Amino acid sequence: MINNMECLTKTSSVFLITSFFMIYASNADTLRYMKHKQGDDEPKQEWDYVEVRSYAHMFYWLYYTTDPAGYEHVPLVMWLQGGPGGSSTGFGNFAEIGPLDIMLKPRNTTWLSAASLLFVDNPVGAGFSYVDNDDAYTTNVDTIAKDLLVLLKTFFMEKSTQFQSIPFFIFSESYGGKMTAAISDVLYQAITKGDIKCNFKGFAMGDSWISPIDSTLGWGSYLYTNSLIDLSGYLAVNSSLQKVAQAIQMGDWTQATEAWGSAQDVVEQKSNGVNFYNILQWGGSEPTIRGERLIDRMTRRMLGRLHNDPLSDLMNGPIRRKLKIIPEHVVWGGQSDMVFQKQTEDFMKPVTDIVNSLIMNTTLKVVVYSGQLDLIVETTGTEAWVYRLDIAENFRKATRIPVFNPATKLTSGFVQSAKNFSFYWILDAGHMVPSDNGDTALAMLKMVIEMPSTK
Repeated sequence: MINNMECLTKTSSVFLITSFFMIYASNADTLRYMKHKQGDDEPKQEWDYVEVRSYAHMFYWLYYTTDPAGYEHVPLVMWLQGGPGGSSTGFGNFAEIGPLDIMLKPRNTTWLSAASLLFVDNPVGAGFSYVDNDDAYTTNVDTIAKDLLVLLKTFFMEKSTQFQSIPFFIFSESYGGKMTAAISDVLYQAITKGDIKCNFKGFAMGDSWISPIDSTLGWGSYLYTNSLIDLSGYLAVNSSLQKVAQAIQMGDWTQATEAWGSAQDVVEQKSNGVNFYNILQWGGSEPTIRGERLIDRMTRRMLGRLHNDPLSDLMNGPIRRKLKIIPEHVVWGGQSDMVFQKQTEDFMKPVTDIVNSLIMNTTLKVVVYSGQLDLIVETTGTEAWVYRLDIAENFRKATRIPVFNPATKLTSGFVQSAKNFSFYWILDAGHMVPSDNGDTALAMLKMVIEMPSTK
């Protein structure tokens, strides 16, 4: 059994890699970023900090839509990254849905063409958000939701009141989906009580950590079916996963997180280093140091990308200078490890009951979407908890219809809906759906917010 600190680092490296795992550009490209300044052709933007609690400062970055109709006539979408500890303003913005990619070139599939975008570095400590002392970190999803509610109250009631009547949606990825379920619940209650003016319409959870045990137990079958492990590997992976299930059954949530980290070790060993986020994307591995444990190698790999990856260079260099409000002592991503470590007790806890309640007791649109090639939150595990929802019987009877890639006109997904709930299966995509299949992700967004496709 690995000790607690080893597991913390391991699990941090696996989930936080969502924000750092790709290499996009050369150092020469990064130097070129320094010459980039906001011009007249850039979308209107606003950014600021909100002190959500004493010693806890949350950063957000708002982009107004590029739709010619204007922001008054399209929805506002808030994007929440995973981790916990990943940066929405960094990875979500420049690697997935924002107007520019990491090379600062226009993204053809930016969601800004269909909505205004609100990127929030959440929980405090992620991205440019920061805390002044260790006691200010969040330790559970309930506190995360309360912090986000403070930010949204400040945004809608003080800083950007012009968005109060605009349809508001929350989209998310990975652990961001768990946070989205929690904030959707408290936001809906706050609106009902009259504590905030916000035209909240719905939320979407992409490859999300809603029921961790369901998402984990399917690893062995998924890997074996896709020829990534043999029978002995399948048995070894399943054996390690049973330890996760046993810890959860005993209510030992910290042990469950440690066992989950151990199971990842087994998966990597038996699959020769499968990519947890897209099983078809195989990259070069870090060289192995003699006698080095796998957990240490993964930690070194994660930290190397955190400090040297061009995304980090971009955010801590040109973007920091552009924003002009980042405190001197704050490093983009510098507190991410602690963000995760403080959530260890809460990490494996499900929020399925929250999702179920919002489906059954509100008129909010509730959307789940899943990338076909994702391992860490693989589709059959997501389906497992969906089929236990109270709406499951009606959902099973619904017709599954194809979703077409607007660029190729080929089938690139499916959607099935019952009442206010929808499930999207996205083909040719892993954990980061907008990054892997941008055209289909944009088409899905337009379907959810009910905007006619122009492609």
